[in-house]
Amino acid sequence: MTSGANQGETADFTRAIAINPQDANAYFNRGNANFYLGNNQGAIDDYSQAIAINPQDAAAYFNRGHAKSALGDGQGAIDDYSQAIAINPQHAVAYSNRGVVKDDLGDKQGAIDDYNQAIAINLQFAAAYSNRGAVKDDLGDKQGAIDDFSQAIAINPQYPDIYYNRGIAKSALGDTQGAIADYSQAIAINPQYAEAYYNRGNAKSALGDGQGAIDDYSQAIAINPQHAAAYSNRGVVKDDLGDKQGAINDYDQAIAINP
Repeated sequence: MTSGANQGETADFTRAIAINPQDANAYFNRGNANFYLGNNQGAIDDYSQAIAINPQDAAAYFNRGHAKSALGDGQGAIDDYSQAIAINPQHAVAYSNRGVVKDDLGDKQGAIDDYNQAIAINLQFAAAYSNRGAVKDDLGDKQGAIDDFSQAIAINPQYPDIYYNRGIAKSALGDTQGAIADYSQAIAINPQYAEAYYNRGNAKSALGDGQGAIDDYSQAIAINPQHAAAYSNRGVVKDDLGDKQGAINDYDQAIAINP
């Protein structure tokens, strides 16, 4: 939807509410329009009104949780996702979204539990596998993370971040060539993926491919000219290859970006 369409819809739903102040669907739909317009507080107010009229509206709790999360109210979001789950225990996305917020709040095991439940409900839920993999990675379970990323890729092979994250985990386990393959796949899907070039450069450097590393750092810099670490690491490789002045130039640029 375009913003203009949403503004028009908001006016339409407001007129519907004026005609029938007990129209829970009108509040819900106006909440959706407000959310897409970026008016999260307005959306929350509308979802709250819909819930007051119909306390069994799982979708209104779910959407209100999403809006609260967007405003940084993590605990409020968890409470709403939990209420949506209480009404509809098969709401896989509510479990997954609650897991995301729990992770953000530092409750890693709680997040994994929610992702487990989401996957139990929907075995094809690629995002839940990916998110669970990210938490496992944070907890040091690199192989478990790789397994989850691989499952997510099997379901959705066109999502570059999953390849990138699997590459990071492979690198941590010493599978540098496997990491390069994953970074390369992420780049093939998204040629503007600066961090994938940067980390592929790191992996190539670790394998002794200095020129390949320089090429990747240069590409990362071309995409993101403020990437101080790419300048710095390129400087290291240039130094190793005997290009002392080139190394100094890169270090100077890194320092200029990040004094």
